[in-house]
Parts: sequence; structure tokens; C-alpha cells
Amino acid sequence: MKTTVRRDVLTLPAAPLGPENPLPALRPLDEVHTLDERAKEGLPRDMARQLGYEPLRGILPVRLVDGYGRDRTETPIDTIVIENDRLRATVLPGYGGRVHSLFHKPTGRELLYRNPVLQPAAFALNGAWFSGGIEWNIGATGHTTLSCAPLHAARVTAPDGGEMLRLWEWERLRDVPFQVDLWLPEGSDFLHVGVRIRNPHERAVPVYWWSNIAVPQERRVLAPADEAWRFAYAGGLDRVPVPECDGVDRTYPTRSEYPADYFYDVPDDTRRWIAALDAEGHGLAQTSTDRLRGRKLFVWGTGTGGGRWQEWLTEPGTPGYAEIQAGLARTQLEHVRLDAESEFSWLESYGPLSARPDLVHGDDWDGARGEAAARLAEALPREAVDAAYEAWLTCADTEPGESLATGSGWGALEVLRAEYKLSGTPFAESTLGPEQAPWLELLHTGAVPEPRRVAPPGPTLVSPHWRDMLETAPARPQAEYHLGIAQWHAGDRAQAVRSWERGLELAPSRWPLLRCLAVADQTEGHAERAADSYAAAFDDLCEERRDDGELWTAATAALGREAMAALLAVGRTEAARAVWERLHARTRTEGRFRLAEAQLLFAEGDMDGVRAVFDEGFEAADLREGAETVGELWAAATGEEIAARYDFRMRPPGE
Repeated sequence: MKTTVRRDVLTLPAAPLGPENPLPALRPLDEVHTLDERAKEGLPRDMARQLGYEPLRGILPVRLVDGYGRDRTETPIDTIVIENDRLRATVLPGYGGRVHSLFHKPTGRELLYRNPVLQPAAFALNGAWFSGGIEWNIGATGHTTLSCAPLHAARVTAPDGGEMLRLWEWERLRDVPFQVDLWLPEGSDFLHVGVRIRNPHERAVPVYWWSNIAVPQERRVLAPADEAWRFAYAGGLDRVPVPECDGVDRTYPTRSEYPADYFYDVPDDTRRWIAALDAEGHGLAQTSTDRLRGRKLFVWGTGTGGGRWQEWLTEPGTPGYAEIQAGLARTQLEHVRLDAESEFSWLESYGPLSARPDLVHGDDWDGARGEAAARLAEALPREAVDAAYEAWLTCADTEPGESLATGSGWGALEVLRAEYKLSGTPFAESTLGPEQAPWLELLHTGAVPEPRRVAPPGPTLVSPHWRDMLETAPARPQAEYHLGIAQWHAGDRAQAVRSWERGLELAPSRWPLLRCLAVADQTEGHAERAADSYAAAFDDLCEERRDDGELWTAATAALGREAMAALLAVGRTEAARAVWERLHARTRTEGRFRLAEAQLLFAEGDMDGVRAVFDEGFEAADLREGAETVGELWAAATGEEIAARYDFRMRPPGE
């Protein structure tokens, strides 16, 4: 059959994403992949430089997505299927363009770990993320803010004259457009993926890319390396031998007890590839042109915490998974400089690989990886990948044909502002929506409009050109609110506070500004003053909210949770209880607020009440990766060993 690109629908048990958090994300990133300066000593010079190159301080202008729960229902999900007579790739355009499935027809094998559910969890930089398939990570260290966001998608003519799927969007953390072209040549066993990141600005930008491939964990992972950089969640980055480390062959994911990252140190003159093969020698291989330098294995481990996270992300009783990845740098802690008005591009290929099991699972590492490399060379020679890349480049600027899905309007706004010419990735004005409307008015009139109705403020743009426009806009309350956020993002905290204070003098809606001032006080260590501002902000919100619809409920939940934490931090339990009582009734039943209730009861000294909450059971849906909050509260309240259902530790006890 000829290669086809078609729309389809997949039904999965899924938890709704819920609304975005309407509070601007002013706090620093809660990211587990960090190193202190001492840990960088002795690292290769280029790695150390990129480790320190413009790490992300926060996720503005993106908003948190944390309103999801854990109740799943059968949900139809739009897909785009790319298919020939050998492979069928199923893509989720509404969820970051994730490749949900890669099915090899001749053998009847699924090549990826295909998650049987769609369960959001707080692993992305902005919250909601889910596991499985192939994920396109762009932005900064961590899972992309586009994990659960729609991308633009369209048909494009492929290099061989057939059909190709193009995905594209504007990545807002680094303010750059990118595209992902999925091309499955007729008769091919390998899916080609052409990727391009463009910097349209007159300044350099830091970029980040890791293609994240979930595979069943009952595999051996092979890569052309004798050493790896290991990041363990107790902290630190150290160089270890491959395959055996600390007396254990770490290329088998099930032989590690705790979660860890292994970034393979692939020599510069070696073909880039990674493979995950089962006991019979069958599995998936990923290879690329040389621009995509890094290769990585992530394991959850067999410990209680890793097992609990696997259940959390899928369903109890389903097989576990590991991740093999490919990225621009040697490790995910690095960012790479992309010069002004330039681009990075490369081609990746994904397909089946079969090798002699006695060799790939043998004790001779050179023989094992050599066998995998030889079979890959037969299935898809390095020269064929390079040729496919050159062929794809001739189509990278081809204008898309039929639209298959629509992403956000933020790219269209940036193109209008700067009149960028981005061949192949059109950001049409038709995609502009209500979120972009105030910024269009600022662009055209020089003023930020005051809202026509009472509602939580919309998102804020913070890049230098928008901040400059806010600086010269008339100093009305809405403009001062947004200006303060942009100044805060730029690191000018004192000026941000002055802008919020000016806005507060005339603002009909005070709680958004009071909350910003409360975060500023917390950041500066003024805990009592922060608690005062939070209490005042929540009082104002409760007086102002118009209904119990989704938007006001989300605002009340988000502000109430922060206010309770701030009040408890200074011992004001009665005030925290008063906030709790004014939350919407259905909000108080959510797992994340059952945890907040247990924390409140603990502060009140009611240990029986805390135990009752735990015994009744709850699931705080937005627990962050590496979070130990639940287990620590359990131990403090009961004095007992952490129950397995509440154990999310990703490091050995005491580390």
C-alpha cells in the first residue's frame, strides 16, 4: 500500500486535563535535575559551560496545568495515522504530537511502550504530562510545556512524492518556532522524523531537545558507549562504566533499585543510535544524523517508590516501562546556544531491530553492542539516514496542504508583531483567540485594555519586546499587573513590586495584585507579611467571584491552596481553617485538597484526624516528580514506616 496520512479517533480511559491555573507562575522551577557548582568541578569544559548556559528560572509566560484529577473515563481522542504496508504510526496532535504507537505489521509487534490510559501527572515543566510513546521535548531541562497542548498539523508532500505529516508550534519558554515532520517512505520499516528549531531573533537563544521514547522495561538497552554520565535523584552527576556499575549490569532496567538517568558518552566519530531489545533479540532502534548527539537510558528501578510511580502513570498490574532518549547535548542538564537568525535541524529514524539474542544478551559488551550495530547497519545504513536527511531538507520549507489540527494563537501573534517569514510553518491570523486579544490591542494601540467584565486576568507575555511595550503603555491597573509580572520574570523584583503597588491603588479587582505581592514577600523572607497579603487576597477573591463555574473555581482552588500554606507556615491555623471552609465543596473532595486537609489537621494537632484522612485514602493528583511530601506527613503523624501507596521516594532513605 502507498503511504497514507489520515485522521482517526482513539478511545482511551483518560482523566480530563481541567483548566489552566489562572495564577501567574512567579516561583522558581521545582526541577529535580539540578546541580550545585561543586558538582560541576571536573566535568568536560563544554559540558560545564552548557550546564551553566541560561538555565530556566521559571515557566513564564506559560501557565501551570494542575487542575486534573485521577478519575478516568472512556474518552475519544483525535489521532493522525501515518501508515504504509510495513508500519503504522499513531500520533496525538492534541497532546504535543506524541507518537502513541508504532506498530510493525509483518511481525505484529508494538515497538513502543503504549500506555493503556491517558493519566496526567505533574512531570512537565508546567505540570500535566503523561507517559508512553515518543515525546518531543523542547524548551528547557525537563518535560516540555507542550506535553498536553495541541500542535498545528497538516499534510505536506514528502521527499518521495508521497504524504508526510508536519507538526509545528511556537515554543514559548525560549520564544522559538519548531517543526517535526514525520515521513514514512513507501515500503520502509523505518519512520523518518525531520526536526527543525529556528531562531528568528537578532540575538542568540538557548535551546534544548530530547526525543523521549518509552519502551517496555523487560529489555536490554544498547548504545555505542563504554561510559555514561549518571544522574541519581539523590543529586550529583558522575561518570560510570557501561554496562556494569557498582557490580550490576545497568543496561537492564529491572536490575536497578532506584530511579536514575544514564547519559551515554558516545564518541564523536561514532554513529548515533540506541536500541532496546527483548530476550529474543527483538525490539526498537532509534538512530539519527550527528546533530542529535546525546543518548540516554532512564530507569524507574524496582524499589517501592519507582514501582509506585509506574502505577501512578499507568494502571496497577500493567507492564512497566523505561525510557531511551536522544538529545542535542550529552546530558539533559545542558542547553545549547542557537545563534541569531539561524537554525538547528536533523533527522531521526525509528524502526524494528532483530539481533542474535545470545550476543546482545551476552557478557561481552563489545560483542553485544557490535551485534546490534551490525544489524542496524543492515536494516538502515548510516548513509541511508544521511541521504534521507538531505532529501527531507528540500521539503522542509514546503508550505503545508490540508490542515489536520490547530495549535495555539501565540505563534500568529509573534509573526504579526515582528513580521517573521517562516516558510513551511505558517502561523495564521485565524488562530488568534481571546487570550491573544489584549496583546493585539497593545500591539495596535499601545494600551492594555481594562477587562469589560470581572474575571481572573488572562496570561501575561514577558519577553523583552512585550515588556518594552508594557513600560510605555498607560499606567492603568491591568497594565501595571502585567508589567509587574514581566519585570519579575526579568529579575527586576523591586520594580515589579512598585508596579503591583501602583496598580493596587486603583484596581477594582485587588486579589490578583495582592497575590503577586504575597509571592514577592515570601521570596524576600517576609513570611508574616506574605500571610497577611494572602489572607487579604483570598478575602477579596471570595467577595468578587461571580459563580462556581470552572474559571472561578480554579482561581479559588489555586489561591486558597497557596494561602493555606502561607498561613500554616507562620502558625496561623485558624486563618488557614477559614480559607479551607470557603473553598468550593467539590474542591475539598479532590485528592490534592485532601492532602491539604491532612496538613491542616496536623498543624492543629489532630493526629487522629490526619490518620483518618490517610486511612480513608486519597491521591494527590499533582504530586511533583521526586515529591516526598505525602510520605513525610505520614511518618510525622503516625511514626510508622511509609505505607506503599504513599511512598513516592526516588532516592534511598537518608540521601
